[in-house]
Amino acid sequence: MPSLSGPRLAPLNGPASHLVVLVHGYGSDGNDLIGLAPHWQSALPGAAFAAPNAPQPVAGSSGFQWFPISRIDPQEMLKGVEAAGPALDVFLDEELARLSLPPERLMLVGFSQGTMLSLHVGLRRAVPPAAIVGLSGLLAGPVPKRDDGPPIFLAHGDADQVIPVQAMLAAAVMLGKAGRATQWHMAPGVGHGVDPQTMALAGDFLGLAAQGLLHRKGPTSSLLGTEA
Repeated sequence: MPSLSGPRLAPLNGPASHLVVLVHGYGSDGNDLIGLAPHWQSALPGAAFAAPNAPQPVAGSSGFQWFPISRIDPQEMLKGVEAAGPALDVFLDEELARLSLPPERLMLVGFSQGTMLSLHVGLRRAVPPAAIVGLSGLLAGPVPKRDDGPPIFLAHGDADQVIPVQAMLAAAVMLGKAGRATQWHMAPGVGHGVDPQTMALAGDFLGLAAQGLLHRKGPTSSLLGTEA
């Protein structure tokens, strides 16, 4: 199994209280996604950030892939995340150990193919992460049947030509039916990317998760909600 590596960003304040792992999309790399981290440091001053490069280079490109994609097909995506998941899982454990953090202090943020992988791995870890943020992606396969799980935030542009916004809505429904507290945001006029409003909402979500203020079980909602 290949060992993953990529750029990191140290916490603003003191030793790390949380680890945020940014999982990039097809044809991209960790250097691209680590650029999101500074936008969230004010909400997460104690968080360390890491953005591993996927293990497979994309032919004819300087980018990487977690698994090959020829078409957006649910069965193909499921096979892909099942094959790529173990390498990311090992990286998560190694980074947590490096920072002397328990597994419940992990947060996963994925974009596109990285969202598929973040949801697949995050929903199956023995100790659920503190949060999962999925941007412009989809849910590949069924949601594991278990009593515990992380709070989840999904966001998607309604003008996405790569992965249609219906994929986010379908994921939110499936996660909600499985008892996972899932919140979502549809970005008007946004394509396959992340706009400033989505960035702000994701930062708010991660900040609340770091404080333990988010529901872990419950219905799907389009509004950010906290524990009463």
